[in-house]
Amino acid sequence: MKQFSQFADIIENMQPLGSNDHLPESLRLTRIGNIETYYAPFEYINREARITICGITPGLQQARNAINAARQCLRDKLPHQEVLAQAKQTASFSGPMRSNLVTMLNYLGIPSWLGIHDSEQLFGSHSHLVHYTSALRYPVLVNGKKYNGTPAMLKQSTLREQIETSLLEEIRILPDNLFLPLGPRVSEVFQLFVNQGVLSQDQVLVGMPHPSGANAERIAYFLERKPREVLSNKVNPDTIDRARVALLAKMSALSETA
Repeated sequence: MKQFSQFADIIENMQPLGSNDHLPESLRLTRIGNIETYYAPFEYINREARITICGITPGLQQARNAINAARQCLRDKLPHQEVLAQAKQTASFSGPMRSNLVTMLNYLGIPSWLGIHDSEQLFGSHSHLVHYTSALRYPVLVNGKKYNGTPAMLKQSTLREQIETSLLEEIRILPDNLFLPLGPRVSEVFQLFVNQGVLSQDQVLVGMPHPSGANAERIAYFLERKPREVLSNKVNPDTIDRARVALLAKMSALSETA
């Protein structure tokens, strides 16, 4: 909330960001070498959540959506807490990756565990059940493009500091949640927290392909929609098979104890 208060006036008085607009310099938090971090309103933590879905960092489209939503809410004179909640819900995993995420969550049986019919409800009528976040809370750009995991977060001091402040804060507020890290770099972060005793291994669902459209082939194989024999050499089917079996077994066990 404190961070948002510093930028609320700037956001309220901005022009809406278009689909090709860069984030304005007025929202830049840090620049160290070729790594830049920008502010976007992603602080809201859903304390009612039962599952937390964690990406690597908000993309430019997500950041623009959050900023535009916050701008409108501020102009409507909503309280800051409500502004942050609406901005987060509007922007989280927005764009093409949302449909992939919903499909894979359904495949794993997340709706049954949560007592809902479809994971699409997590973006609407049952959004109170999920907390969306990123290992790096605010948008990080490397050479002007969305950070993709290089350099490794845990080996880069400014990025690791963000993880050990913002993300750790969220985990401690949601200690009983089920956590779904998206992608290998985010999984490394959660494995570190497991090793440190912050989380138990049973709380972390590791191995689901990232829902990015660039991962279409891996997603199709994970969902058993594409046979092994027609996969390209970019896909390691054994790794996906192991992850699928482990994830389904973990969800089965959780459903039995729910």
